[in-house]
Amino acid sequence: MSLSASSAGDGQVPRFVVVGNPDNRRVAFFEAAVRSAGLPPARVVSWLQVLRGEAAFGPDECVRIDSPGEDAEVERLLRGVDDPTRVEGSARWYARFTAAVAAVAGVASAAGAEVLGSPGDTSVLFDKRLCHGRLDRAGVSVPASPTSGPGATPVRGWSDVRELLREWRMPRAFVKLAHGSSASGVLAVETAGPGRIRASTSVERDAHGRLYNSLRVRRYTSEREVGAVVDALAPDGLHIERWLPKSSQRGRAADLRIVVVGGRATHAVVRTSTSPMTNLHLGGTRGDLDEVRAAVAAAGGCWREALAMCERAAACFPRTPSVGVDLLPTAGWRRFAVGEVNAFGDLLPGLTGLPGSGAEGLDTYAAQVAAVLDRARNHRAVTAS
Repeated sequence: MSLSASSAGDGQVPRFVVVGNPDNRRVAFFEAAVRSAGLPPARVVSWLQVLRGEAAFGPDECVRIDSPGEDAEVERLLRGVDDPTRVEGSARWYARFTAAVAAVAGVASAAGAEVLGSPGDTSVLFDKRLCHGRLDRAGVSVPASPTSGPGATPVRGWSDVRELLREWRMPRAFVKLAHGSSASGVLAVETAGPGRIRASTSVERDAHGRLYNSLRVRRYTSEREVGAVVDALAPDGLHIERWLPKSSQRGRAADLRIVVVGGRATHAVVRTSTSPMTNLHLGGTRGDLDEVRAAVAAAGGCWREALAMCERAAACFPRTPSVGVDLLPTAGWRRFAVGEVNAFGDLLPGLTGLPGSGAEGLDTYAAQVAAVLDRARNHRAVTAS
């Protein structure tokens, strides 16, 4: 990847449009990457315009769809709640968001613009059950799950969860909102016989039974408490996965976020935490990638194979140019599994590309711009030959 307008070759270069929240840092990072490439400024179409049916595109524009998060009015329109910290409403959010993505793709295609991504991939990526099933069918190593794939039996509440954990012999499992993100609605559940249960989660339940996202991971230690939270989450759809014991770095549980751009693993960050959730906004911290590579080699594993697993996961979404793969290291850094694939998993400020990835010196946004330029150059070379 070479980040310059000349990398597109002679002739027209892409004219980028980003669908996002104009004041959001994601949009700012992408705009900066476009400027650094020597391209015309990216045009911003706001999510509010999209949701009000006001989005318009021009011929030959290249449309990037970015996260609709971190905007209270957009959240209200998508989830139907006035408080953006509320957990409920993710099923409504999913239905409205996927419909909006399809609308963007339809309007853009009719205008002769190109959309980076596809509504079909998006609808799978934002349903953990469907995403897990697709990965599993493709032979990508994933945690065992009784809710994987489109044919899985719906989970109606805590009694269903408890029965599935028993049937699948899962004393430790993650219970997740099917359409959640950023650990919203995730419970790390541990059971040890009748009535003995503990759940770690960022979900806070108020006196009226309403659920809120918190920046503090808390523990519920009674079945009544855990059951009440799960029952409140269940109407939005639940996904269950075996809780794989993670490897550790300096005494903290560790996993990795690997960004795959254009089919190649380009960026990697280690996330460590004292809790089961390693998300950086929940108190997780960045770990040492060199230590990870050394630990993998010492355990007899293969770092390149770990990256290849992420590339295989990304290949399950062939019309999505970039994803963030959550890679779970197990068995003392020797083996890995894919926990999730994130359509908007590229927000890793200040992180540059892996050696040999072709994205050395580039952040995740610059790497994506470079990949589009390289593709445009290659397409013109083929057309001219």
